[in-house]
Amino acid sequence: MSARQLGRSAAGFWWYLLPGAVAFIAIVAVPFGANIYLSLTKWSGVGSPRFIGADNYTRLLQDDVFWGSFRNSLAMVVAMVIVPTVIGLLLASTLFDVIGRRFGNKTASFLRATFYLPQVLPVVVAGILWGWLLRPDGAFNALLNAIGLGGLSHDWLGDPRTALPMVMLVMIWVQIGYPVVIFMAALQRVDPDLYEAAEIDGAGWFRRFQAITLPQIRPETFVVALTCTIAALKVFGPIWALTRGGPNNATTVPSYFAYNAFFNKLQVGYGAAVATALTLLIVIVSLAFLRIQSRTESAEER
Repeated sequence: MSARQLGRSAAGFWWYLLPGAVAFIAIVAVPFGANIYLSLTKWSGVGSPRFIGADNYTRLLQDDVFWGSFRNSLAMVVAMVIVPTVIGLLLASTLFDVIGRRFGNKTASFLRATFYLPQVLPVVVAGILWGWLLRPDGAFNALLNAIGLGGLSHDWLGDPRTALPMVMLVMIWVQIGYPVVIFMAALQRVDPDLYEAAEIDGAGWFRRFQAITLPQIRPETFVVALTCTIAALKVFGPIWALTRGGPNNATTVPSYFAYNAFFNKLQVGYGAAVATALTLLIVIVSLAFLRIQSRTESAEER
């Protein structure tokens, strides 16, 4: 095929990208550009925005609540990425390599479905449900009273010392099913002969997990880590349903901080500055993940 024919053939594929490009510009690029413009203005949402340059960003750098919201985001990363990924890896490996072999695939599939069940619930519904359980007259305090630990009962979500750990606990419960399902699917493509050979050589479960499971499902681990990190950085629904960012901003995260500035304080420009900073952080983290994944895959191919 000549160079001209190759060029003509390649040009034809660009038409397939056109719908996606138009949707990206309309749904992502234009709103983000408008958000950046609003972040450079002072506007209450009524009347015309007044251009103030970078004043909102200067104010952000001096705002303790803003920095506190990002510290809470790190807690969300622990609750929605690190803990669920580690537990999900162990659970998936156990279900596939132990439960599935001894009790059959149906039992392993049933257990996998029970772990995934919280993911089916709308996150706001899960938040409201846990809010009922953790309130002062809720089931959690009733259980503590019933087993003689009534001295520990208190307002778990209304106390700044326990509000964030309780939100983290809820998010771990919600998130665990996602990595379990992804890792179980990844394990289906691993050659069973590898496990059988390791078993014949006398390798125990942990040795098989270390030498076979972890290396074989590394691409899926990157996917889970990346998608869960993005979800943790932009988490909003559970915070809104459980604590509204309180008490005393103890559970405020950047997305709720921006929402509060937009709709409760009517500081649209300031809220837009928070949203812009959050978006840039997510883009930077995503690019870093992809670069690390690319380097790891290149090193494995050598």
